[in-house]
Amino acid sequence: MTSGVSDIGAPERIETFTRQVQLIRDALHQTIVGQEATIDELLTCALTGSHALLVGVPGLAKTLVVKALAAAFEWKFSRVQFTPDLMPSDITGYELMAGENGSDQRQMVFRRGPIFANLVLADEINRATPKTQSALLEAMAERHATVGGVTHEMDDPFLVVATQNPIEQEGTYPLPEAQLDRFMMEIHVGYPTEDQEKDIVRLTAGGSPKLPTSTLSREEFLQLRELVLAAPVPDNVIDAVVGLCRASRPDETNADDFVRQYVAFGAGPRGSQCLAMAAKAHALLDGRAAPTRDDVRAIALPVLRHRVLGNHRAIGDRISADAIVNHLVDRIIG
Repeated sequence: MTSGVSDIGAPERIETFTRQVQLIRDALHQTIVGQEATIDELLTCALTGSHALLVGVPGLAKTLVVKALAAAFEWKFSRVQFTPDLMPSDITGYELMAGENGSDQRQMVFRRGPIFANLVLADEINRATPKTQSALLEAMAERHATVGGVTHEMDDPFLVVATQNPIEQEGTYPLPEAQLDRFMMEIHVGYPTEDQEKDIVRLTAGGSPKLPTSTLSREEFLQLRELVLAAPVPDNVIDAVVGLCRASRPDETNADDFVRQYVAFGAGPRGSQCLAMAAKAHALLDGRAAPTRDDVRAIALPVLRHRVLGNHRAIGDRISADAIVNHLVDRIIG
């Protein structure tokens, strides 16, 4: 048995989805050179209503690709540069006494912060204190923010993309596991190839590249997202995603010696949910109505690498989270 909408696999719906997604890719590549995997993983997060964490050294266009994504969707975009002195109210907004139309009567007025946007870029999120980092949690998890006892709903769609520099860790505040788990994917952005780097130099020699023009309206994007959410998940894919996450937990009966030796904590049920959602999006981005175990294999690393916590022995033996996830994929999916 599968769950989903019966007409999701209609060829015309899949063809329309594929054509519209390709328009988005083409628009992004007017600004971004290479980074195909990064773009597709960001699209996966956007099309499932999920958040993403971008990790990469400076100068790899992490900020530019997020700005380009917002421009391609014609979304309201805001960027917050996280610093040690950033306060929660700098993100959520604040209340103040203000008059109305020159009146002497004063009342409390809420001034919205940058969190109230369709796409929020939290740049160098680990440079802010945990108190400020946690200001994002309610918005990311519940799609609303509470200020002064009043709850304010976020616009739809709402997506947070945070960036981290993996090199400079001095003076930073690593994200706690509870907040890391709110991100569907931890996307690692790598260096471009030699030819791509030459193209980047040519593209930017005359100034900053222009952001793409919008290819989809908000309503058209929401229709694409609904298509992804309605896609069926075959039972063998559910078996694969649940098997992967359960095998990552060292206290489970089906955990092997490698996991018991090197893993402190494995992925929770949210990891299984994110794997299934990401596999659906990956299949549709490839022009297929339903995911297979191969789709789970393709997206397992960015979905699980921040949900599998190695122990002190893993650190001593230089066993990374990526190595643990790859071991699990080879064992469970083959």
